[in-house]
Amino acid sequence: EQLRADGVYKEVIREGTGPLPDFRDGTKATFHYRTLRCGDEETPLDDSRARGKPMELIAGKKFKLPVWEAALRTMRPGERARFRCDVKHVVLYPLVSKSLRNIAAGKDPLEGQRHCCSIAQLHDHYSLGYPDLDELQKNPQPLIFDIEVLKVEAPGSYRQDPWAMTDEEKLEAVPLIHKEGNELYREGKVQEAAAKYYDAIACLKNLQMKEQPGSPDWIELDQKITPLLLNYCQCKLQCEEYYEVLDHCSSILNKYEDNVKAYFKRGKAHAAVWNVAEAQADFAKVLALDPSLRPVVSKELRSLEARLREKDAEDKIRFKGIFSQ
Repeated sequence: EQLRADGVYKEVIREGTGPLPDFRDGTKATFHYRTLRCGDEETPLDDSRARGKPMELIAGKKFKLPVWEAALRTMRPGERARFRCDVKHVVLYPLVSKSLRNIAAGKDPLEGQRHCCSIAQLHDHYSLGYPDLDELQKNPQPLIFDIEVLKVEAPGSYRQDPWAMTDEEKLEAVPLIHKEGNELYREGKVQEAAAKYYDAIACLKNLQMKEQPGSPDWIELDQKITPLLLNYCQCKLQCEEYYEVLDHCSSILNKYEDNVKAYFKRGKAHAAVWNVAEAQADFAKVLALDPSLRPVVSKELRSLEARLREKDAEDKIRFKGIFSQ
């Protein structure tokens, strides 16, 4: 079956159920995909099942691979089909694949793309960091997409990921995401809470990038980011990811020198990684800014001193063992 007159061919492997969704702008399709090279062996390039997470695509958001949206518009929930696509439809696939692989690996999806336009990225000397994608970039060829639609959701029936929201939707979503993070934290679901705070920060950071640094709008957004970042740091403290806490709290204090919470959390992180002088300095700053916190700070300092005594005792035993050999 020829999907379109210009080089996309569809083969249904399993029929779907129900009516064909109208797939108007804002509709979200969740699907698994497998990308294969055309040829006798049909060498696989990518497989969302192997990564353990399906792909999500929202109609009308100008996804870099329009042929995927065109293919999904012909599919029903539960349907599985193969689409053979001519080269002109898949020229940008190496870039799309790199971003999806980076996301799956927990990396920045825009890594290596910030100062390089799409045309420049297709230059022979530019490496995507994946040999198979580099080879495909240098020698474009038709590809086969094996797609299975898991579900199709109408606009307004789901929470959009931050990257898919308009600016207005991001601003509206932040308080809701913040609240969800707080509820998860109270329930002891610290990792999930951190993910919510991260999403809220991502929404605001995306908006902030469009403003002139230091402008009133930029500052207003930054002041909304700061409490979210402090909540995120609290989660990271509990997850014992201390160096991330040090980085984020220092970035806050570079802009807001009187932020008591940032000094306190950074002090706890310094103490955890045995930066004793730095921890004591941060706790002293907390007391200078808010003397009412003396009981809390005293407790942290006593805990640090107890850990130091314990460490000294362990070191003496260890060194005694070394020198007695």
